[in-house]
Amino acid sequence: MSDLSSTNLGKFERYLVEEFYDDWRGGEITRRTFIRKAAFVTGSMAATTAAMLALGCSNDELPAKDEPMPQPVTPAASDASKATPTASPTPAAALVPVPGAKSKLSVPDGDPAVIGSDVKFPAGAAQAGGYLARPAKAAPGTRAILVCHENRGLTPHIRDVARRFAKEGYVALAVDLLTREGGTASRDADQVPGLLTGAGTARHIADFVAGLKYLQTVDGVDGKRIGMTGYCFGGGITWAAATQIPELKAAAPFYGPAPDIAAVKDIKAAVLGVYAENDTRITGGVEPLRTALNAAGVVNQLTIYPGVGHAFHNDTGKAYHEAQATKAWADTLAWFAKYV
Repeated sequence: MSDLSSTNLGKFERYLVEEFYDDWRGGEITRRTFIRKAAFVTGSMAATTAAMLALGCSNDELPAKDEPMPQPVTPAASDASKATPTASPTPAAALVPVPGAKSKLSVPDGDPAVIGSDVKFPAGAAQAGGYLARPAKAAPGTRAILVCHENRGLTPHIRDVARRFAKEGYVALAVDLLTREGGTASRDADQVPGLLTGAGTARHIADFVAGLKYLQTVDGVDGKRIGMTGYCFGGGITWAAATQIPELKAAAPFYGPAPDIAAVKDIKAAVLGVYAENDTRITGGVEPLRTALNAAGVVNQLTIYPGVGHAFHNDTGKAYHEAQATKAWADTLAWFAKYV
């Protein structure tokens, strides 16, 4: 794949457009969906065309010269209700499996061991929100985990991940970074990545700072023992948060864009980096990052899991690999048990 560094796109914009390109070439999405997602991220059809040329697309694959910007489609109310569970816990008799979940680790909504609810909390002059999952029998001094979603937003899968942490004894807060835009479920799925990059990393970090402060108010949480994890886009946000939120005790970013090397020295958390052997556009930056972490004295372990590709942990996607996803989950739990 060619290099997008010649374009005017920012780090996360390049990361997402390249990911969508890989998805298209891999047959996971159509050309139309690729162009649509890319246009929402780049902000114009002209910028999308330039990015496609930089990626090596042929002229007959480019958008038509007069093709208009895509317009977002508002999900039907029924779709939104399916994607967003009610704020009150689901009765144990009505377990709701996660759509498309393949992992044996999946925790359905309504599992009696977990209490899940949608929450809002102050974030500067605005409000942020997300999904809070707690052990049904939480003890005082419980540790907590912030969870950052993928570029798809706060999906049922990410809610499931939060419940998995809760079932392991943590309080988990999966922040919806599109709360100000009405929440993930209210937006066109193809538009979500563009809304996330448009909001900017600084706003996302501020929402996680607010989320950390909110967790410190949750009954039973030890406010000094909070970690963070994130997946794909969320892995990149987790790396960035680790450079700016010194209160984090540990972090476990999954295959996201690396932080700025100059900022690595500011990381206070113990970091477990999860990478996929076949995800070469990301793993190519592992060794320079490892060198910088070691030079800065940051406790770290960057693991490249063999034989798998990008997003191998997401059991609702085509890239899911049960054995390596289970191993990465166990490694994450062991890391948090040691450092959070």
